[in-house]
Amino acid sequence: MNSILIRAAASLAIIGSPTAAMAKDSNDFNYVVDRFSDIQVLRYKVPGFEELPLNQKKLVYYLTEAALYGRDILWDQNNKYNLQMRSLLENIYKNYSGDKNDPQFKAFETYLKQVEFGNGIHHHYSMDKFTPAFSREFLAAQIAKLPADRKPADTDILTKLIFDPSFMAKKVNQAEGQDLILTSANNLYEGVTQPEVEAYFAAIKDTTDTTPVMYGLNTRVTKDAAGNIVEQQYKVGGLYSPAIEKIVEMLEKASSFAENDAQRAAIDKLIQYYRSGNLKDFDDYSILWTADTDSRVDFINGFIESYDDPLGMTGAWESIVNFKNLEASHRTEVISGNAQWFESNSPVDPRFRKDEVKGVTAKVITAAILAGDAYPATPIGINLPNSNWIRAAHGSKSVTIENITQAYDEAAHGNGFNEEFVDDPAVRQMLDKYLFITDNLHTDLHECLGHASGKLLPGVDPDALKAHGSTLEEARADLFALYYIADPKLVELGLIDNPDAYQPQYYQYLLNGLMTQLMRIEPGKDVEEAHMRNRKLISEWVLEKGAADNVVALEKKNGKTYVRINDYPALRNLFGQLLAEIQRIKSEGDYEAGAALVEKYGVKVDPELHREILDRYATLSIAPYKGFVNPVYTPVTDAAGNITDIKVSYSEDYLPQMFRYSDTYSTLGK
Repeated sequence: MNSILIRAAASLAIIGSPTAAMAKDSNDFNYVVDRFSDIQVLRYKVPGFEELPLNQKKLVYYLTEAALYGRDILWDQNNKYNLQMRSLLENIYKNYSGDKNDPQFKAFETYLKQVEFGNGIHHHYSMDKFTPAFSREFLAAQIAKLPADRKPADTDILTKLIFDPSFMAKKVNQAEGQDLILTSANNLYEGVTQPEVEAYFAAIKDTTDTTPVMYGLNTRVTKDAAGNIVEQQYKVGGLYSPAIEKIVEMLEKASSFAENDAQRAAIDKLIQYYRSGNLKDFDDYSILWTADTDSRVDFINGFIESYDDPLGMTGAWESIVNFKNLEASHRTEVISGNAQWFESNSPVDPRFRKDEVKGVTAKVITAAILAGDAYPATPIGINLPNSNWIRAAHGSKSVTIENITQAYDEAAHGNGFNEEFVDDPAVRQMLDKYLFITDNLHTDLHECLGHASGKLLPGVDPDALKAHGSTLEEARADLFALYYIADPKLVELGLIDNPDAYQPQYYQYLLNGLMTQLMRIEPGKDVEEAHMRNRKLISEWVLEKGAADNVVALEKKNGKTYVRINDYPALRNLFGQLLAEIQRIKSEGDYEAGAALVEKYGVKVDPELHREILDRYATLSIAPYKGFVNPVYTPVTDAAGNITDIKVSYSEDYLPQMFRYSDTYSTLGK
């Protein structure tokens, strides 16, 4: 399965983490909302919303309502106890009447904030369970004070879940050689083993079908009373029906304000899919959605990305509502308009290139709402649909979410990162001058062309790379972007004004992949998240392969390690070589070669370097992870109840937003 969301751009997610005082723009818009544990919460603006016509505002509003009603689905997908846990923690917090400066309460508050951010009890990135700093006694005392109707049905299991580190320890386990289903704590499988699930899907897949559905995308796999493996569908009348019914209700209202027939047809087909659960309906929706390129307002809504499935099949529920940034989209339109040139000149074997690139469209968007698996942590770029045959036959849509990247950038100054990790003043100057534009170009190339490039050979199973599929797909798209961001074609197309502008992008990519992303890893642990593995794989591979010619090196200076790039053109050639190999692996479905690459270069951490990075970061007070609170949309009505306007505000804080969402949009009642 294609994995196409950039969950954390290297420079934006790591190099941007200022103090609250620094995170204001010239209009005194305060981007920083909260800071706790390893997380910083930001706001984002929605520029241009006020200027939209009323019907487009109404369309955005109802699509945002549809997005917010899916929240409980993701929480339950992440763990079967998450909704009960959320209710317990929120009730304790709201009912607490003691000293709010008590260290026990402060520790509880931090834990609550972590759980809200992770959409459950596990960290959104590391997949490890959060560790409480408050005591069992404190929790028990607070539970005892709750009103009877707010006490959990099973206190023991929730207490165990909080305090027993070995119980449901990891949301998604990717450790080679283990049963990835039995050792993962998510709620996508129940009572089944990895071999059983793999055998089940192998038996039902039609390998001669040239238009296969994305098997397992919208189901929970379990066994019936007779012991047979069955799929429980997410649909109206099936699993998550109360939530999906509300999503459908809001989509129906949105459909009445569709901008054109093509958009209305896509929305209505999505409604049909939610009612039927039929993945053929989802494919039909995806084709209609891909073809709708004239609408200003757009959205994703559904079971999309499979990062949280250890087998890379079931989609986590998510939604993003957005509208096109007309001015900024010129950049992506130029790139997508030249898609065939990039494909034809790719360094991969011609057997694995597309003969004809179809329907690749790209735009820069303004996010209006983030929801489900895209909230609070969110992507900065999207390329959909994921179905390989739809992408080949009908094309894809790519977007860069520039108001999100802008929020990161505004919150990215004065934190001391460059001074600590970049010792060359000339490199720092290039980073300051070109990193923002090249970050956006990297995202454009990654999403618009990287994921849309290449092809599978006939008969190759899209799921052939199994648990390593997401990592290798992200590596393929990153390498495509890295290779082409240094191409003179970008200067020719007017996308950059300096042929060396790519160099800071190369530098920060390797700095992150080799060193600074390690701040997100606990001592003694492996790299597990797909994007982190991808970046480490690429960086370690070029470091090793370029060693003989001193292309890239890690050098010590005054006891600190720094990245040295000594030959930028040679580095580009190495990126091209690795791109060719990973495209071959995907095109041929070579699981063994793909697994070997990931395990050798993408997983293990040098403990000495890791300790150094953690110590250096400790002096900077930088949050490794960032996410967002959403704007609030409020309808304005006349005396007859007709909506006359939609107002947007940015005043809601972090926990109040989480509590409001729990009060207003809870649908599953656990």
